[in-house]
Amino acid sequence: MSRIKIETENRIKEVADIKEVVEDFVKLRRRGANWIGLCPFHHEKTPSFNVSPSKGIFKCFGCGEAGDAVSFVMKHENLSYPEALRYLARKYGIEIEEEEWDDEARARQQRLDSLYLVNDFAREFFEHNLHETDEGRSIGLSYFRQRGFREEIIRKYQLGYAPRQRDALVQAARAKGYNPELLEALGLMRNGRDFFVDRVMFPIHNMSGKVIAFAGRILRKDAKAPKYINSPETEIYHKSRILYGIHQARGAIRREGHVILVEGYTDVLSLAQEGIRQVVASSGTSLTDGQVHLLKRLTEDVWVIYDGDAAGVQAAIRGLGLLLEYDLNVRVVVLPEGEDPDSFVQKEGGERFMEYVRAESKDLVLFHLSQVQDRLRDPIEKTKAVREVVETIARIPQSSKLKRDQYLRECARLMDVGLEALIYELNRLDRARLRKEARKQGVDPAPQAGPEVVKRPTRSGPTPAAETHETQERDLVRVLLTFADKPMDPESGDTVADFIFANFEPVLLDLMDDAVARQIIEEMLSRYEAGQPLDTRYFLQQHPDEQVRRFAADLLFAEDDYSPGWDRHHMPLVTQPPPEENHVADAEKALLNFKLRKVIRLLAQKTRELAEAEKRGEEKQVQTLLQQVAALQKAKIELARALGVVVV
Repeated sequence: MSRIKIETENRIKEVADIKEVVEDFVKLRRRGANWIGLCPFHHEKTPSFNVSPSKGIFKCFGCGEAGDAVSFVMKHENLSYPEALRYLARKYGIEIEEEEWDDEARARQQRLDSLYLVNDFAREFFEHNLHETDEGRSIGLSYFRQRGFREEIIRKYQLGYAPRQRDALVQAARAKGYNPELLEALGLMRNGRDFFVDRVMFPIHNMSGKVIAFAGRILRKDAKAPKYINSPETEIYHKSRILYGIHQARGAIRREGHVILVEGYTDVLSLAQEGIRQVVASSGTSLTDGQVHLLKRLTEDVWVIYDGDAAGVQAAIRGLGLLLEYDLNVRVVVLPEGEDPDSFVQKEGGERFMEYVRAESKDLVLFHLSQVQDRLRDPIEKTKAVREVVETIARIPQSSKLKRDQYLRECARLMDVGLEALIYELNRLDRARLRKEARKQGVDPAPQAGPEVVKRPTRSGPTPAAETHETQERDLVRVLLTFADKPMDPESGDTVADFIFANFEPVLLDLMDDAVARQIIEEMLSRYEAGQPLDTRYFLQQHPDEQVRRFAADLLFAEDDYSPGWDRHHMPLVTQPPPEENHVADAEKALLNFKLRKVIRLLAQKTRELAEAEKRGEEKQVQTLLQQVAALQKAKIELARALGVVVV
């Protein structure tokens, strides 16, 4: 077995831009020197996923996931380390060079790789049958053409056909040497026969373009058979976390600034064929947290298209409330009666379709309000209608106070209701929701005092005496991880690592409180003395201890690099260089703070030992300790003077 050459691996890591890589999957916006968005690794409504281009890392302060461009691709796409490197090599046009390596690989990753390979084989099989067999052309291809789909869109979405022969795929897979157990695990085979038979096929891709599942539509009339059948949930397919067409649409969604959400596969195809490519489908199911989270990573604006004759629009509105919970801007469009997106765009064309959508789209809350207008004449019905609309507004996060306030004022005007009454009802719903959430978490829902606010110490803020030992220990590790190979003295050629380790006495390790910080310092010192590179990537990605990897990412993604207002208006810092350009002062201060805290601790320890030795009358020990205490006192004064602080 072969592996990617280390030279190629290093080139990929050097070229890969963390922001560019992440932006393929997550919508980012600037915050200071970094970029922020919704974490793709856990569900959240308030962004806590940070990307630092200058440091080449990401960090989620919600779930703790962190790493560089390679580890992001590994986690997001469920890829092995070599596969993630290949992904980035393709993205940046880097030729892969390989060399022989051992056969060790994780069994689970091998299985996942195999599942993707089998799905891709099935996709090729269905495509081949559609285009290259008489049965496929006469049944499947003719169906797509009758629906108005051109060759370009059929190829782009990799549509296919499952033949009538009940074991055609199984036989083809066996002939190619694929394991039947994998076919069954993917839902492609059941009881030794094909699961999809005599159906046109719609491959379902994840965001990076891998085929993770299939949907098959029956073409003959059969009252007993469902119109559509889908792959079951598998190790690589979770229906609640995917939207049909997301891979093909993601670039257009970012360019257009909004996404169009429809119900069916053919709706997506027809709109995309007419140049409306920012479209995805929920596949006829109610929206889930996973799907909404997927949308919010790409855009803040969602346009939902309803069929003109769709039943239960009111129920659908309640379902769309989930979009509001993620603080998305939601617009609703109801097509003319008897039309769906597929039929309407094929009849009117893409330009006319978008004209209609822009003209007829309504904000979700105001659309809801328009749906209850005929109930406002009756006092009882009006009360119910008002509560329903306020329930919709209540799903908007409380943090979006301005948005909530605007909706309340508009509803008060249009429904002829006092604003105070609406505010009272909204507050009642908020309290009820908070109580419900508290009970779910097993917390007493009774009102209590507000949470204690703990201010994180910054490097320019509190003096060392006001900080903990762990603060200085972690700060020293941060400096080493960030600036180890940066020049400390241009004349001598010394680096930051040279400076720190030349002034780092072994006794200081014994005085460290933070076990992980101590482990990293020890390992870095060992690597330094052995002449090995102090590569940040090793501690971020390759270190065998996950606790060390997370610890390193936490430090490298320090939240206090900038005060929030420093570059809010993209203005340069005028009082000092930005942190990444201030490594000399940063290294000096980190080492001095660290040593001062340890000297103070050691001084207290030796002072206690001196008092005990005096009590016991051990004159020789007293003299030794007096010399040590005097030396430590002198060191404390010198360190404090160098830092410009006063230590009592």
